[in-house]
Amino acid sequence: MSATVQSRRPRRRAYRVLAAAASLATVGALAAALPASAGADHTGGGKKRTVDVQLLSFNDFHGNLQPPAGSSGQVTEKQPDGTEKKIDAGGVEYLATSLRTARKGNPYSVTAAAGDLIGASPLLSGLFHDEPTVEAMNKLGLDVTSVGNHEFDEGAKELARMQNGGCHPKDGCFEKGKGGKKGGKGKKFEGADYPYLAANVTDEKTGKPILKPYWVWKHKGVKIGFIGVTLEGTPDIVSADGVKGLKFHDEIETVNKYAKILDKQGVKSIVTLIHEGGVPKSQTYNYDCDSPGAGDGISGPITDIAKGITPKVDALVTGHTHNAYVCTIPDPAGNPRMVTSASSFGKLYTDTTLTYDRRTKDIVRTSVKSANRVVSREQAKAPDMTSLISRWDKLAAPVANKAVGYISADIPGRGAGVPESPLGDLISDAQLAHAKSLDPEADLALMNPGGIRSDIVYKASGSEGDGVVTYGEAFTVQPFSNTVNLVDLTGAQLVTGLKQQVSGSNQASPKILQVSEGLTYTLDMTKTGADRVVADSIKLNGKAIDPAATYRVAMNAFLAGGGDGFAELGKGTKPVVGADDLKAFNDYLTANSSADKPIAPPKADRITIVK
Repeated sequence: MSATVQSRRPRRRAYRVLAAAASLATVGALAAALPASAGADHTGGGKKRTVDVQLLSFNDFHGNLQPPAGSSGQVTEKQPDGTEKKIDAGGVEYLATSLRTARKGNPYSVTAAAGDLIGASPLLSGLFHDEPTVEAMNKLGLDVTSVGNHEFDEGAKELARMQNGGCHPKDGCFEKGKGGKKGGKGKKFEGADYPYLAANVTDEKTGKPILKPYWVWKHKGVKIGFIGVTLEGTPDIVSADGVKGLKFHDEIETVNKYAKILDKQGVKSIVTLIHEGGVPKSQTYNYDCDSPGAGDGISGPITDIAKGITPKVDALVTGHTHNAYVCTIPDPAGNPRMVTSASSFGKLYTDTTLTYDRRTKDIVRTSVKSANRVVSREQAKAPDMTSLISRWDKLAAPVANKAVGYISADIPGRGAGVPESPLGDLISDAQLAHAKSLDPEADLALMNPGGIRSDIVYKASGSEGDGVVTYGEAFTVQPFSNTVNLVDLTGAQLVTGLKQQVSGSNQASPKILQVSEGLTYTLDMTKTGADRVVADSIKLNGKAIDPAATYRVAMNAFLAGGGDGFAELGKGTKPVVGADDLKAFNDYLTANSSADKPIAPPKADRITIVK
């Protein structure tokens, strides 16, 4: 462990908070405890008026302790001659090395994240409710993070456990304790050394934030406040059980509120960690986001949010969209302000220099510099992370290494980069097959694209052999434990549901459903809104959809609840609840493939795209 990390360890319980105890009174007490001399001008005593503070940041790690497979584990780099190069990146062994190397020679260094560190994780972390990832974040020296939508996948109580520690209420302790026993008497999970910030998430009954709204980093008279928020629309993309009893508030109003509180307490330098993001014009991580003008290279929700957040905030670290960008978006006063995002899965980190003025206690905005750095796999692995992975891998191995199917080539999913992916088709077919085992009259299946978390690659990830799909690999693709539900929808409802892919809350950033074999239609991207779905092109097994007819439709519980902006799909009747989606997928792979007859990648030709 590096000296930097060791110096942080004694602080761990100093900012541990109970999930529902972060009231303004608590915040005020924290501020009152700050030294009166902090941030004072010491130029007469030999100190420079300004000092450079290194802010290292990342986002959307999603429990990817091991290097992500396939295209999910690559970043695209623009070369000097204009060509593009794919680089293998990510894995916590390399992320830890990158961050520790970056900190060298920087006495003022703070590391922050913008949410979704856990949730939708590969089996190595997800099987253990993401305890391994929290442990890894402790070891690599994370100082603070905001919550993201996936921090709520298992509900507020489980998020509180991630912060405060303790064994899982159902599964108990995963590692043996001193007595050599597992379960409730095993080794206790210690929780996060770093604070989770949730300024815009309050308890419906008390009206108070469920976790700390902000945290102040202090080092040798320098202090920087961090405000953490997630997207206001979190309830739309998380299961109802995960957000039960919680209220999610406007991002701009919340940040501005706490920025005022920090300012009154003498904290003039402020960074917002916000789990909301944008869509860059280029997928190369090192493109110029400020060409031709400031912030011209990005669009999406974060642009309006950045323009509305008070000038008291000096920088925004963002996430959620899994994109990479370093942009200068002017604040409401017209001053330049850095807005950054470091892709996902630990493939990049952002290195930002904040010049702190000891006299004003504020950041000299014109001197802020920032760049995304690749977490290369050509550097040395961090030994403590290798040890951590090995320890948890031994516990996971009996489950993870079981073969569930065989494939003849890579089957791209999340990394396909197109509206309809081969893996999306395969998963939809698997869900329809499972639905037919519940009701032979099942007609079709729909799958939300955000539920497909990775690709399935032909090359062996371990000792299983090429073309073998293991339980662990399948889990990485579908880690949510959603049930496969079967409901009745009218043809008119089905058409409306398909139109909601590109309208309403999905108009700015379409969510194209993956469809089972037999359902076909045309998506005309030259049009706008709901008109992009060509209604008279929608057919099932070659026959036009009858608006008055009833169709038996399979989908996961998230979609059946109207998630992802598909309110019409949430109106289904005569529900039947099947097994979880991972079991449906594994059963389909097992039943339809063998070493001699592997599954070939579907053609992904069910949706005709007009550009």
